[in-house]
Amino acid sequence: MSPRMQPNPFSPARLGRHLRVPLLVAGIGGLLVFTGCGSREQAEAAAQAAPKPEEIIARTPEVHGVEVKAVEITKPLKPDWVAAGRAIHDGKCLACHKLTGDRVVGPGWAGVTKKRPPLWIMNMITNVDLMLEKDAEAQKLLEQCLVRMPNQNVTVEDARKILEFMRHNDGES
Repeated sequence: MSPRMQPNPFSPARLGRHLRVPLLVAGIGGLLVFTGCGSREQAEAAAQAAPKPEEIIARTPEVHGVEVKAVEITKPLKPDWVAAGRAIHDGKCLACHKLTGDRVVGPGWAGVTKKRPPLWIMNMITNVDLMLEKDAEAQKLLEQCLVRMPNQNVTVEDARKILEFMRHNDGES
């Protein structure tokens, strides 16, 4: 067979179906790499236009200063609130508060719902400043622990879930 008459090794008829798909994917991938990526200047401009972490934090309002006036206590406990309260505790409270009576930085939580009314607990969670300013028991806790509880940006709704978890921790059902 002369060189002119030899079949093209890359013709669709010669390539099996098993080779067509990988070649097609490689071709499309190569096209995307060359056309989809912007220039370095574009990437740097996008990075400079993106907000800095400090700007994001500055735009996020702190949630505190809300005095809770009433708390509805549910019987039986709401399991989904207990689970949500545990998750919030694990993320925001666990570093300072044990679920036992032992103090870490702040007091342990065991028995807290037996010692303190729900409204007191809710306000201590959502508005430490108000409690330390006006409540003698909160002031005593500060004297004992020597560290002011920081604002954790807990909403009233989340504080209610934490309270539900505290009640569960104290054996309520």
